[in-house]
Amino acid sequence: MAHVDVRAAAYGAVADVLPRRLAGVLPPDVVLRSLTIAPHGFDARFSPIWRRYAYRVSDAAYGVDPLLRRSVLHAVRPLDVDRMNEASRRLVGKQDFAAYCRRREGATTVRNLLDLSWQRAPGGLVEGRVVADAFCHNMVRALVGALLAVGDGRRQPGWPAEVLAARVRPSDVHVVPPHGLTLEEVRYPDDAGLARQAERSRRRREPSP
Repeated sequence: MAHVDVRAAAYGAVADVLPRRLAGVLPPDVVLRSLTIAPHGFDARFSPIWRRYAYRVSDAAYGVDPLLRRSVLHAVRPLDVDRMNEASRRLVGKQDFAAYCRRREGATTVRNLLDLSWQRAPGGLVEGRVVADAFCHNMVRALVGALLAVGDGRRQPGWPAEVLAARVRPSDVHVVPPHGLTLEEVRYPDDAGLARQAERSRRRREPSP
């Protein structure tokens, strides 16, 4: 979801031409399906309560189903989902994810990770679900990279939490490729709470005591 500010008098003209014009310039994997007037206080970036991503990996011996090759990562070693979930539980909560983020000057790396879990799916797929109030750059892919190292036995389940506590990313935490990542849902409050949530999100986060 995205938003753009336009003058009220110009909305009718924009609504008629914008979808077709954007279709000509957007990449093939981005589509504008609908356009509407947003409620007062709506901000596509700051109003969400949480966002949910999925990351999909195949550890099947044959690799990745050719029909899924653009949306699933191939893991060359078998993955232990129980170990990955054990490691994931230690990362949940409001914490400083500096070790898993690309830092930006003046920006906080504190995030509230609400859920991080893995499950088996048919066809040799392992699916991870990640829910947080917000994510910093590369955060999900860096977390997945650390958890895959646990799942294939290269690291112990406590290692990703040790990396988190150190607040510095070691060279052996690999940021996995983006093609396995999918944004599944963005949850917003009701209309009355949009502006209040946006204001809250803009405040600088601090880790829980």
